[in-house]
Amino acid sequence: MREEIRETRLENGLTILTDKMAGVRSVTLGFFYRVGSRHEPLELNGISHFIEHTVFKGTERRSALEIAVETDRLGGNLDAFTTHEDTAFAMKIIDDRFDQAFDLIADMLTSPRFDEIDLESEQRVIIEEMKMIDDSPEEYLGDIFHCAFFPDHPLGLSIAGTPETVKQFGSAMTSEYHRRSFCPSNLVITAAGNISHDRLVERASAMDLQRFAANETPNPFDIALPSAAAPIIVEHRSELEQAHLIIASPFVNARDDRRYAADLLTNIIGGGTSSRLWQKVREERGLAYSVGSSAVLFSDCGMFSVSAGTSPEQVGEVVDIVIDEMRSIVRNGIRAEELQLMKDQARASVLLGLEDSATRAATLAHMEMTHGRQIPLEESLAKLAAITMDDIVAIARDSFQTEAVAFAAIGDFSDFKIDRDRLTI
Repeated sequence: MREEIRETRLENGLTILTDKMAGVRSVTLGFFYRVGSRHEPLELNGISHFIEHTVFKGTERRSALEIAVETDRLGGNLDAFTTHEDTAFAMKIIDDRFDQAFDLIADMLTSPRFDEIDLESEQRVIIEEMKMIDDSPEEYLGDIFHCAFFPDHPLGLSIAGTPETVKQFGSAMTSEYHRRSFCPSNLVITAAGNISHDRLVERASAMDLQRFAANETPNPFDIALPSAAAPIIVEHRSELEQAHLIIASPFVNARDDRRYAADLLTNIIGGGTSSRLWQKVREERGLAYSVGSSAVLFSDCGMFSVSAGTSPEQVGEVVDIVIDEMRSIVRNGIRAEELQLMKDQARASVLLGLEDSATRAATLAHMEMTHGRQIPLEESLAKLAAITMDDIVAIARDSFQTEAVAFAAIGDFSDFKIDRDRLTI
């Protein structure tokens, strides 16, 4: 299924990975940096996200408008995002536009202008983005909950920073952080599709990276989980028609071999329309339009969570159903047909993803930055097929422990209260 994966490491630490796909005209080109919000000093919280925004504001060779026009002319969508652990830029284009696309992205990432007027303008844009999140109850709850779940820990900091930190990001400060952290040893360039590995190596080797720090790595961080990671938060908002809630617990990390079983457990509980929570909360009782579970796996820790939106007077009932299902798996296990269904779903998702160059380019980077190697498809599918019901239950028992379960809700609550007893697994 995967025709040819090749890897080259340059002397400056830059890693280049390609995944040759037969029978396609597309190429997805990605620049992935091992730099995210968790690597930032407290006083620079949000600067990686700020840099992600401001490299679009112009370079020594191109204005912001010229970047936008050239992106449209190439027919691609230049996507960028920042997470707690990385910052990425990716573009999907037709193969005969590869050189132009590489030149555009490389110029943006190696020679950003960081003009003071442009930075001040983008500060205002990002602060408006923060206000938009604060005006969305669901997103606001997710932000404050994440902070409370990882207290006094870099993972608890907002990816976007705060208005106070963002306002201080001037040209000199931004340029220096970019020079020091967005350096070759923190960069993985990937391409998937109708791509020549040697051509990508040639282009990457010609990049002017002299001004960047040599062999810099992200700031070290404490890998221990926060000690107080089970908050209970209830926020009253009289103007809200609907209440939003989150129930969460610590989970496996992205490097743990149990991640395959953890993915199946997540989907059994609330990963799709056949999941336990979708059927019981929405289909059987009509308590919520939206309910589901998800998992965020970082390099050294993880978080399993269930989220739902419902009427304020029904929050308690939804909480009880969620806890009942988590408790049921811990105490009674799962059914064989549930396990097989989720295995089939996961296998199909993996195989279908191989048809998309964007998915394959991102997978190259993820495996390199998380595992330090490309995990063969056959190995992943074999580990998925080998998962047993006992494996699922073991993860549930490790993760769903009463003292570690966290809760947060926001809505027009008149007398809703919750304590640890109601979260008993």
